[in-house]
Amino acid sequence: MALTLSSFCYALGYIAGVAGFLWMARRRKLATLGIFHVMLGGLVGGLFFANLTQYLTTGHPGKTVLGGLAGGYLCVVLMKRHLGIRRPLGDLFAVGTSVGEAIGRWGCFFGGCCYGRVTKVSWGVRDEGVLRHPTQIYMSLSSAAILAILLQYERTRPPENAVFYLQGILYCISRFVIEFYRESDPFFLNLSLAQWACLAGLIFFSIRYRILLVSVASIPSQAVLIQGQS
Repeated sequence: MALTLSSFCYALGYIAGVAGFLWMARRRKLATLGIFHVMLGGLVGGLFFANLTQYLTTGHPGKTVLGGLAGGYLCVVLMKRHLGIRRPLGDLFAVGTSVGEAIGRWGCFFGGCCYGRVTKVSWGVRDEGVLRHPTQIYMSLSSAAILAILLQYERTRPPENAVFYLQGILYCISRFVIEFYRESDPFFLNLSLAQWACLAGLIFFSIRYRILLVSVASIPSQAVLIQGQS
């Protein structure tokens, strides 16, 4: 029963993620066959690297979201180059992955994986015979909160890829904090490998987000300068 419910949540998460991507594609007037192929490339690549990263880091089968996100990002870049697509598509994936994570993490909860540390909090759940932090639910709720923030931010019509970079920043922060409550081994300086990956991701997304906003803010002044020189 648990396995069936877990599989259902995983499948629903993938479906919802694709639906979120396509919704954003239509909203941005990007619902083309080429964009759909890019999405498929990112999805398949993300799943492959999610499984590969999990096996390389733990020696056991499974999936890791951080590996899937990194691998999916790489596959999307390569797919866009192959198809000659230059318009940024990160915002589409930001919405898709957030809604997919919010639902799919319940598959982890019912499947009994990605469990938290032993705790005595009143909302702890029994896993492997002891009460533990329901970190799967923490990650689901944080993804839902991130999704709400992204949708509100998107209504302000930010520059393309701003939603994507903001999602990366918020996800890295939330995942870094939640890792303190997960059952994971320290990698360096008492932080897990996932936390170090989150710190690297936070630096990357913060820098890219800052560069994007600065470049957009400088466009009007550059236009005035060009007009004055003509």
